[in-house]
Amino acid sequence: MFEFLFKRPGDNKPGDKQPAGQEAQAEQAASTGAAVPGAAATPQRALQAEKLSQIQGDEAAAVEFVLQCEFSELRLTAAEFIQSPELLERVHTAMRNTDRRVAKLMQSRLDAHRHREAERRRGETMLEQARSLLKDELLTPNHVADLDRKWAVIAAPELQEEFGTVRAALAQRLEAQVQLQRAMIDRLAALRRLPSEPLPAAELAARLEALTQEQAQALQAPEHTSLPRGLVAEVGLEAQKLQASLHEIEAGQAALAAREAFLAAQQEKPAAEQNPDVLRKEWQRLPQARQGAQGEAMAALQQRFDALLASLPQPEARKPREPKETPAAKPKGQGKGEARSEGRARGADQHFLDTMDAMEAALQQGSLGTAAELDKGLKEAREKNMRGMHLTPAQSDRLAHVRAELKRLSDWARWGGNVSREELIKSVEALPTQNLTMSELAKKVGTMRERWKALDSLSGAAPKSLWERFDAACSAAYAPAAAHFRHLADERHANAARGQALIDEANAEIARLQSGEAEWKHVAGTVQRLRLAWSHLGAIDRKEKKRLDSLFTDALNTLQGPLEEQRKGEMAEREEIIEAAAAIDPHDRHALDTMRALQQRWQEHARALPLERKSEQALWQRFRAVCDEVFQRRKESMHEADIERRAHEAAKEAISARLEAAAADVTPASAGKLLRDAAAEWQAIGPVPRAHEARVEKRYHAAVAQIQHQLEAARRAASLAQASQLRDKLRLVQALEQQVASGGGAGDADWEARWSALPPLDADMERTLRARFDAALGALPEGRDGYAQLLERNRGALLNELLRAEIRAGIDSGPEFARERLKLQVEVLQSSLKSGHGAGHGAGHRDGQKGGQAGGSAQLRELAALPALVDARTASRIEQLFMRLAREGK
Repeated sequence: MFEFLFKRPGDNKPGDKQPAGQEAQAEQAASTGAAVPGAAATPQRALQAEKLSQIQGDEAAAVEFVLQCEFSELRLTAAEFIQSPELLERVHTAMRNTDRRVAKLMQSRLDAHRHREAERRRGETMLEQARSLLKDELLTPNHVADLDRKWAVIAAPELQEEFGTVRAALAQRLEAQVQLQRAMIDRLAALRRLPSEPLPAAELAARLEALTQEQAQALQAPEHTSLPRGLVAEVGLEAQKLQASLHEIEAGQAALAAREAFLAAQQEKPAAEQNPDVLRKEWQRLPQARQGAQGEAMAALQQRFDALLASLPQPEARKPREPKETPAAKPKGQGKGEARSEGRARGADQHFLDTMDAMEAALQQGSLGTAAELDKGLKEAREKNMRGMHLTPAQSDRLAHVRAELKRLSDWARWGGNVSREELIKSVEALPTQNLTMSELAKKVGTMRERWKALDSLSGAAPKSLWERFDAACSAAYAPAAAHFRHLADERHANAARGQALIDEANAEIARLQSGEAEWKHVAGTVQRLRLAWSHLGAIDRKEKKRLDSLFTDALNTLQGPLEEQRKGEMAEREEIIEAAAAIDPHDRHALDTMRALQQRWQEHARALPLERKSEQALWQRFRAVCDEVFQRRKESMHEADIERRAHEAAKEAISARLEAAAADVTPASAGKLLRDAAAEWQAIGPVPRAHEARVEKRYHAAVAQIQHQLEAARRAASLAQASQLRDKLRLVQALEQQVASGGGAGDADWEARWSALPPLDADMERTLRARFDAALGALPEGRDGYAQLLERNRGALLNELLRAEIRAGIDSGPEFARERLKLQVEVLQSSLKSGHGAGHGAGHRDGQKGGQAGGSAQLRELAALPALVDARTASRIEQLFMRLAREGK
């Protein structure tokens, strides 16, 4: 009837002689004011209750009260005030083998405190991780999202405010990164739009300068490390292209200005001082402008120049002068041609005369330089043929006339040349004030020097003073350009040094690759970085550039070859991942896990070795399309499954509602079938929506627990009633045996009437007590002495069995039985070890462990069947044992 299962902490101290049943009745009487048998402990309980009311939340006083109180209900009430972990541990250690309810309360609060401490430590760890992320320069949204997922499962309200502050700072950094990247994208779009906008060079330069400054500020921003390197490189490349086109536009505008100034200067000069051939040569030497509207303006200037040339007087071809006729020397009627031929035959040779004719023609056309060269040739010819050449008088006169004309024109040309040189010097001296670019300034100075040389050939050598002024002005004007070109030369040398450093880095990477120390990811990043750095290297001397280009190309090809082979293998791996993703069954319950594993595998390969951007994007788009298709098909199937799960949810809710309705009226006879049917029906129903699964399961288990609680309460009530009946019959048997031992008392009919007035017990215990009752009843008329001796002899055996039963039940036997109890505990431990139960079934601090159910019931029946005399203390211990087991439902 009473199964011996687990230890229940004792409700009574060793000095408490009130039976457990009487204590419960006393507690009930104290609350109702009724009088009950054995109510002697009520004043003591009232005194301790008064002491409990004075605690007023003092934890230390509550601990002392719990350790000294003799009443379990008062101990439990006082234990509610204890919250400190140290005090909880102290009370738990003291009450672990004494009061199970208090010990469980202390243990639950200790567990809750440890859980809070663990959550707080986890929260502090995540808070520290958030602070480290806030200091990390390479902050990414994935890091923050992972941090949010981990924080969502942490219950640490005291850290929530601090974490919110750090999280807000992280959000501000992410927002700053987004704004910085968006501004970079807008800046790139603005740079790409600028060439298509019809803007003047000055405004275009201002816009470019503003965008360049914005780019420099963005690269100095705190979140500049989050900018994509490819995007930064594209902005720099677009800025360089725009800067180059701006230089071309400025050069075209400078060329137009130079030609406009040249036309204006020539139009102001008198027509007589201008030579069309010289103008054409100077016009051709001026810079050109060939872009868009500048080309149209150039054509208009060309038309103006052509009109200027057309307005100048054109020199006519001069006929050769014939020698004067001498009447005495010539027959009458002889032609001039015959005389000229005769003069040529008699005087100089034909080449000399042709040179003199060409000199006359050059003088007529105003080509003083050509005429001077021809005159020089005539002088050299006469010096070589001094003896063989004899000029006729006519030829000598003609030569003198030509040379006189040459001298006259040379004098005029020298004067005009000096005037032009003065103007040229003024133009050179004004160059520093024109804000020209260095290239335009160099071209201007070169043009001025060429014009000076042209004046030397046209108007003769210049005076030394003019030349010194002109040379000093040119040197002063060219000084900034010379410094600029020296700076460019230094930059070209520095760029060459950087190029050589890049080649050395590539060779070092080749050495690591050949030795097997390099990683493919690092090799790919090095190749991309070197290629980008080489493209931004800048200007280098042509000869040095050719050599460095050859070395860099060879090194890059050496790195690129194995890298491409490795990338082919990586592309094959990516293709396998795509095929595996396409083969996933969306209806499989593990489809999402498989897809996540494939995505993780893809990310690992992408981190291990990045492919070329174009190939990477193409493969990623294919893989993403396959994943989207799988997710879409799974979403469709999940929609159908969701409808089915909702139907399952309604069916399970109906089962829970039926159990809740039946909980109030359930009986032990019908409860078993009701729960079995509900469990079978529940298992037959399919799954419910995952979001509602916990709620549905909780309601079902709560309904089942409610029914089981009702059954447990009914069984406990029945067990208590049975224990009360057993107590009454055991008291009757003990009274009868006491009557036999004392030698007097009522007759058999009286005892039988009292026995019959008590309700029957279960069959085994009823037979056991009835046999003991009949034996005592039979010894009442005769055989008193023998039976009394038997009762006296069995007193020790009864005490021994009672002590053994108390050890198994975990009930305190009192200090007077401490030695015997320790001895029996050792015997029980040895018996358990011999039977193979292990140390977990020992005595001592393991009194509360589970014993053998059948052995415990048999021992109780033996205890009830053993006829022996008992005193009040022993009777109280027996009743306490029975009532304890009855309250525990055993």
